[in-house]
Amino acid sequence: MARTILASATKEVVIGFDEPFTMIGERINPTGRKLFSKELKEFNYWRVKKEVLAQVAAGAQVLDVNVGVPLADEPLIMSEVIPLIQSLTDAPLCIDSSIMDALEAGLKVYKGRPLLNSTTAEEEVMERILPLVKKYDCAVVAISNDDTGISQDPDVRFEVAKRIVNRASDYGIKAEDVVVDPLVMPIGAVNSAGKDVFRLLHRLRNELGVNTTCGASNVAFGLPNRHTINNAFLPMLACAGMTSAIVNPLDEGLVPAVRAADVLNGVDPSCARWIKNYRPAPTEGEGARRTRGGRRRKS
Repeated sequence: MARTILASATKEVVIGFDEPFTMIGERINPTGRKLFSKELKEFNYWRVKKEVLAQVAAGAQVLDVNVGVPLADEPLIMSEVIPLIQSLTDAPLCIDSSIMDALEAGLKVYKGRPLLNSTTAEEEVMERILPLVKKYDCAVVAISNDDTGISQDPDVRFEVAKRIVNRASDYGIKAEDVVVDPLVMPIGAVNSAGKDVFRLLHRLRNELGVNTTCGASNVAFGLPNRHTINNAFLPMLACAGMTSAIVNPLDEGLVPAVRAADVLNGVDPSCARWIKNYRPAPTEGEGARRTRGGRRRKS
């Protein structure tokens, strides 16, 4: 079974078929957030600290780090933010950028074994990213699109993913270190998007033997009450074979839904993690018993 090992300096997280579903926190990302973007351009990392602590407290096991801001010095920001985050948490990180220099700047200062986000099957992209993955011995997200764009046919997306896995092998990168993003289409635009990705996940798991991830919220893009759809979708993805996803762990109900899926998929032995997180706190005086004289005595 594929086991994608990510690590900080002191903690290891395994993405795998027989492991709990891995939640990759998405909130260290300035996209569409004007104030966050402004702060990053000014090398103000107060909001980064806030998002780190909140996501880890909510239950994220890995944190995605994207500091892409137009006209900002992204490599420098990445080189400063990665050590800052690692001083705040032992959660492994996913270094996320479309700029090669920013990716390498993050890799140079990272302590441990990160996930790199990402490569596609475009020849130019693979030729830039895969040597970097090999050089720094990290894992990589492989997005199932190529020079022709994103196919709506899940079988085509499977072949694109297979091409990336095979090319990674040419660089000495094991399949277990390629985490495939099969690309979730918006259900409002493609009515079969859910069923398509479930079928594709089955092939990726059984034919390629790779772990998988996605931006789970894409499925409900443009729909009202999208959080409810997301919270239903994630357990279905886990049941279909997906092993991780980039999510907002602060969304109400999301983390319990994922943890419930772990219980039902048999990757939370004896329901230990569920009980630890959700057993009611003892009420005052619980565990005591009355003596014959009416007084309480400790059990």
